[in-house]
Amino acid sequence: MLNDEEKIVGLSSASPKIEDKKEGSYTPDVSNAPEVYDPSQESFLTRLGLTFESFKTAPATPARVAVATDSGEIAQEEIEGAASDGVLHKNIPGRSLQMIAVGGSIGTGLFISTGGALSDGGPVSMIIGWLILAVTLFCVINAIGELAILYPAEGGFYAMANRFIDENVGYAMGMLYALQWVVVLPTELTAIAQTIQYWDGEIFDIKTSNAVWISVFFVIVILINVFGNKAYAEEEFWSAIVKVAIIILFIVAGVVFNCGGGPSSGDYGQYVGGEYYRADGLHNGIVNGFKGVCSVFVAAAFSFAGSELVGIAVSEVKDPVKVMPSAIKAVVWRIFIVFFVSIIIIGVNVPYDDARLMSDDNPSATSPFVIMMNKSNVLGLDHLMNVIILLSCLSIALASVYGGSRTIQAMAMQKFLPRWCAKVDKAGRPINAVFVSLLFGPLAYLALASNGSTVLDWLIAVSALSTLFTWLSICACHIRFRSAWYKQGHTKDEIPYRSSAGIIGSWFAGFVIILILIAQFYIAVFPIGEGGMDGQERASSFFQAYMALPAGILFYAQSFLIKKTFPKSSKDIDLDTGRKVFLTADYLNAQRQARKNAPIPKRIWQTLFN
Repeated sequence: MLNDEEKIVGLSSASPKIEDKKEGSYTPDVSNAPEVYDPSQESFLTRLGLTFESFKTAPATPARVAVATDSGEIAQEEIEGAASDGVLHKNIPGRSLQMIAVGGSIGTGLFISTGGALSDGGPVSMIIGWLILAVTLFCVINAIGELAILYPAEGGFYAMANRFIDENVGYAMGMLYALQWVVVLPTELTAIAQTIQYWDGEIFDIKTSNAVWISVFFVIVILINVFGNKAYAEEEFWSAIVKVAIIILFIVAGVVFNCGGGPSSGDYGQYVGGEYYRADGLHNGIVNGFKGVCSVFVAAAFSFAGSELVGIAVSEVKDPVKVMPSAIKAVVWRIFIVFFVSIIIIGVNVPYDDARLMSDDNPSATSPFVIMMNKSNVLGLDHLMNVIILLSCLSIALASVYGGSRTIQAMAMQKFLPRWCAKVDKAGRPINAVFVSLLFGPLAYLALASNGSTVLDWLIAVSALSTLFTWLSICACHIRFRSAWYKQGHTKDEIPYRSSAGIIGSWFAGFVIILILIAQFYIAVFPIGEGGMDGQERASSFFQAYMALPAGILFYAQSFLIKKTFPKSSKDIDLDTGRKVFLTADYLNAQRQARKNAPIPKRIWQTLFN
């Protein structure tokens, strides 16, 4: 055991008072802290969720705080008698969190929605839109990293909005975010069924009802959720590896095809270069002018949606101080390599006016990824891409249950939702919140009815812009946190992980997101192709594009009428409750200096990946 001079201990989540403050160490007061529960003492089958015992309510888990060891490393240590970290179990491996960061949001937003963006805006509009969103998300993700390491609270950024902005804003953001995810589940189940139709009647020589595939994959989603967060983490780990590997294959193949390395029987038997940037109807690579540029931003945001899930998953990781920085940098690499390079490859290899991009066929047929492979005439490549789209839809469906249930559970803990939604069982599952999330799955069958898809479209519309509102709230939380941090006598050196973009990055990202919301409002009022639309169609188009705003205002007003609270001044924001790292500035600066003094290869590795 380390003595006071060797140990740097963080405070628990019970708002302990600092009784003994020394140079290099803080000691928490744990005299009145509650008894805690150690889930590792349960049987293997109970922890796996396969016994009746596993469904019983679990007490709080042990408190862990950041400590400095003899070797100078930062480690997590359980403090006997300290207040709990919460009720969710801390059993997501660090490697899984990193792969959730890398591949968690690679899904229909990238594989399918890019087709509509290419058709509406052209290849240069896509580059502009995805580049601006990539830089914006870089700032947002770094802000999440800075806050989540200090405050790895259940509910993630919803809890941050409660703390740093206002309870009413937190409620509105939490409701929009939860609604976003629960609606994603039926949407992805429908996409899975339609994706399989790419093969039905061609390979299987049968025509299967979409209802069959919706049912099959809905059961798969339920079964994986029975095994709790560890099953989700393992699924995401392996599926992310497969998705990233295939996207790298797509990028390499795209370069080869563009240079004329494809079969002579296909469209890439000779050099293509930038031919599709000069196609008829394009002006400097842009179609539909300013509207075309504005139209791609929401598609870009949709493709990046889910990147912020690391801010929720970190509350179920044992050692966020070590794991989170690597996860943040993994997101950054995914943004600029997986997404941005893919967008460039699509633009140079798929013409914006390809009829398949806007066809009424199944989603896979409209995917520019599948179209490029189909145009190459290399046997089997289009089917390989379709398999990855199918895997991605399943991955996002699972992520929707995870993200939705954790937000619902956290809101129930704060008494914003019925208390029974807060239950976490001995397998670490927020079982009732998971059940609520899964209840939305059968809405996928609405897409099979003649007018049923209209209901689903309106549900999606309520949450259409919630990703942008979530990112905006994260930027606001970061700005408010830094303001409170400085006004309450702290220095930047006391922050264990500082956003690479700094506070300026959050101001920049917030400004860009507001501009994107304005651009989306413009497109909603004056949609592309408005000349061929009647008044009813234009009204429907507007509300489906911007329904999230009045929904958010309604949620805020509902909370305000009950709570009647206003945002606190920066000096009154509580910076201690739930804070998990209290390492001193001297210690952290010594660690930073040690990194600077490391050998060049190690410094490069740490800068890029950890």
